[in-house]
Amino acid sequence: MNSIPAPTIEYGTLAPLLVVFGAAVIGVLVEAFAPRYLRKSIHVPLTLLSLFGAFALVLVQVLRGNVPTAPVAMGAVAVDGPALFIWGVILVLSFVCVLLINDEGHFVASAAAVPGSADEEEAEAAGGGHTEVYPLVLFAVGGMLLFPAAHDLLMMFVGLEVMSLPLYLLCGLARRRRLLSQEASMKYFLLGAFSSAFFLYGTAMVYGFAGTVSLPGINEAMARSASLDPILMLGLALLGVGLLFKIGAAPFHAWKPDVYQGAPTPITALMASGTLVAAVGAVLRVFWVGLGNLDWNWRPIIWGVAALTMIVGSILAITQTEIKRMLAYSSIAHAGFLLVGVMATFGSAEQNAVSLKAILFYLAVYGITTVGAFAVVTLVRDPGGEAGHLSRWAGLGKRAPVLAGVFAFFLLAFAGIPLTSGFFGKYAVFAAALNSGTQPGDSMGGWMAGLVVVGVVASAIAAFFYVRVIVLMFFSEPAADGPAIAVPSMGTVAVIAVSLLVTVGVGLYPESVLGVANDAARSLFIR
Repeated sequence: MNSIPAPTIEYGTLAPLLVVFGAAVIGVLVEAFAPRYLRKSIHVPLTLLSLFGAFALVLVQVLRGNVPTAPVAMGAVAVDGPALFIWGVILVLSFVCVLLINDEGHFVASAAAVPGSADEEEAEAAGGGHTEVYPLVLFAVGGMLLFPAAHDLLMMFVGLEVMSLPLYLLCGLARRRRLLSQEASMKYFLLGAFSSAFFLYGTAMVYGFAGTVSLPGINEAMARSASLDPILMLGLALLGVGLLFKIGAAPFHAWKPDVYQGAPTPITALMASGTLVAAVGAVLRVFWVGLGNLDWNWRPIIWGVAALTMIVGSILAITQTEIKRMLAYSSIAHAGFLLVGVMATFGSAEQNAVSLKAILFYLAVYGITTVGAFAVVTLVRDPGGEAGHLSRWAGLGKRAPVLAGVFAFFLLAFAGIPLTSGFFGKYAVFAAALNSGTQPGDSMGGWMAGLVVVGVVASAIAAFFYVRVIVLMFFSEPAADGPAIAVPSMGTVAVIAVSLLVTVGVGLYPESVLGVANDAARSLFIR
């Protein structure tokens, strides 16, 4: 009888991932066995230390030059340079988001209670809180780490679900506006379940064509095929729907404004930063590693999606009167800008590295600016919760000039104004796209230039609604019953300060992050 060989697992290489998942499991045990009054005091240091420890392990691998030259875990996980860079970015963003989550007042006392019922009032009076938030966040972060590093479609689906399921729950736990929060959670769950089904069905169809779910194996099967199989094309289309939904690209963007508005703001910050970074990493992994032999088939489609996403995000943001919805449409527009970078490939390793460097840089600087902006939103409050309507922000520059000035700077970074990190992020992806269009034999050269023009126009439109908020804050009179500015906790102060320093520092010295992104981009596992 033949014995089944034991799998080979490189535990040292996978240590950052294992630390996060291990801490999440310990968090579940804390919920099961620790007294209620002790749980938060255990969860907070456990969560922060695990994220810090995982980031330290990523740094150790990079500084020692211990980047694997082949996929690990029996070829299921690709811990290459881009994966390590994305891991580092996600862990930093998650760490600062946990500092926001730790503030009191964001999460409901009893999620099972009917909104407005006596049970909910009793839980509020008792000072209850959901400490389950911390292990849920760790599971979501673990999924974010696995999703972009997966080297086969089945492992990618596992990462997608581990990332998404905790977020569906977390979106429905807002302390204020309970019905809106529950509606956001339900919408996210239903639409997310459909997108996951698309992804899984696409995986099955691609497997039917290639006989493997390995990304390099799919690439090789397409190279051997003399013609394009309809099953393959349909499977790839379904995969694309699942992936583009996660980054909020049009026309799969409708969930973002409602979910961002209804979710607790720290969870919105985590989704707008960490989830986007992970999803873009997964898009790169599938389209560049798995579909490298189908450049001419997927590039025109992504061109249309990128252009539509930039236009929809920028134009619809103008019509918004709620601050979190406006930032949601801003996030949609930025997803379009990132897709411009995804388009910037012509197959050569050098061009791929330049484009990938631009995307990694953009993800890092956009993510930290986004967390800072949402941290400011948590501090502007009405009696019923956060002051979401834009009219409530009128005159904020006169009531709280420092806070309004910081928020204005974050908005200018989103707009891509020079001397901010956002300017260099947009410049990097646009320059990579233009350079891609000049490659010999690339018949899409003119189309790439056209896509950059669309991006520049969308950026100009986006600048309008960013500046509109700045004008509202500094050139309007504050209302007599204007919102109060909450006294920030040390965690919130640290988040805003770090976000501001990074946004300013990278805007003045972009070479620091660009150099790291460049080193990471040159070790992508194409095969």
